Amino acid sequence: MNETGKVTSGDGTTIAFERTGDGPPVIIVAAALSDRADTRKLAELLAPHFTVINYDRRGRGASGDTPPYAVERECEDIEALVKEVGGSASLFGSSSGAVLALEAATRGVGVERLALFEPPFVVSERHAAREEDLADRVGEALGAGRRGEAVARFMNGAVGVPKAGVWMMRLMPRTWRNLEAMAHTIPYDLAIMDGYRQGGPLSAEQWASVAVRTLVLDGAKSPEHLRAAASALADALPNAEHRTLEGVSHASVVMSPKKLVPTLHRFFEA
Repeated sequence: MNETGKVTSGDGTTIAFERTGDGPPVIIVAAALSDRADTRKLAELLAPHFTVINYDRRGRGASGDTPPYAVERECEDIEALVKEVGGSASLFGSSSGAVLALEAATRGVGVERLALFEPPFVVSERHAAREEDLADRVGEALGAGRRGEAVARFMNGAVGVPKAGVWMMRLMPRTWRNLEAMAHTIPYDLAIMDGYRQGGPLSAEQWASVAVRTLVLDGAKSPEHLRAAASALADALPNAEHRTLEGVSHASVVMSPKKLVPTLHRFFEA
């Protein structure tokens, strides 16, 4: 089964999705500056075993957007998708999308299992946010119509891509255009990560209600601070395990999702 559809979220926003495969439902929650096109290959690889819902987060692709933004509204988007597949589903989230999936579970959305890939918490002062006013600077650039500047600031200040790396990204016109097209959603992911980028331990009390079985993943080729964050989150959650995947980096969800699929398959079916 392969079809497109739309659901209406709690505030009336239309959320577009693709449904692929047949089996227990799994919803993919994309990272910052990503839409369902970026996670389509992962969805196709999971589809032989699961009903995969691959959706455009609000403000991206074919989904609508209703201001003002709030993290709660994105959780309601996931809730609407869960209802679409019968009232319960497993979630796979990557990067800030992993934190959004965790927030949805915290708010009582019908989550069966959680798989979280490299949530970008900062758990040491050494890797604390370099730009305390990053959200303001991104907002100023967007307000002035400088979408490319907003993307560059986010990539450098939040993701940690060096300026030379951002310059190289600009040399890929199609990729850069896609990033610029979603630049207005950068403040959404910064809001999701608000309070989690200053460095310091994670609070187990915050997620005490998330009793569902959770798998927190990182890649052996990813930066040390992302691996430390994954380990810290697994320790903070009441029913979680942490696993490092060999040959995997932060970009693997989009660039080489085949490396993640066997582990996700075993976890969601166990």
